[in-house]
Amino acid sequence: MAKVTLEQANKIIAAGQAKGRDLGIGPLTIVVLDDGGHLVSMQREDKSGIMRFEIAFGKAWGGLAIGRSSRANETDFLTREHFGVAIAAASGGRVIPVAGGVLIRDADGNVAGAVGVTGDSSDNDEACAVAGIEAAGLTAQV
Repeated sequence: MAKVTLEQANKIIAAGQAKGRDLGIGPLTIVVLDDGGHLVSMQREDKSGIMRFEIAFGKAWGGLAIGRSSRANETDFLTREHFGVAIAAASGGRVIPVAGGVLIRDADGNVAGAVGVTGDSSDNDEACAVAGIEAAGLTAQV
């Protein structure tokens, strides 16, 4: 299984930031994790809030932990509150179940990592993550 590389992660971040500029949003914090949930790269734009790293990390990490995007986690947690409470407890509060965390798939369809973006609405955060993943030649799983 291929892991997202540092070069790919940096492309994801640059393209995600560019998408944010195109949308007129920001400042963004973008985190890229490998398939084991380890930090590959991160950038926090000037004037980002002090908890933005933890939010972006939690979106990406939660996607990897459960095997789907943070948007899917959000939908599930809203309809199955007991599941959301259990996941929050089991993860030590690390899972952020809000759109903006997107799984990265390699050319063979394997999970190579995840991206978490925060700084604007969840929909805009997710759009920046997808733009970054696609710019790196990988596939986004929303």
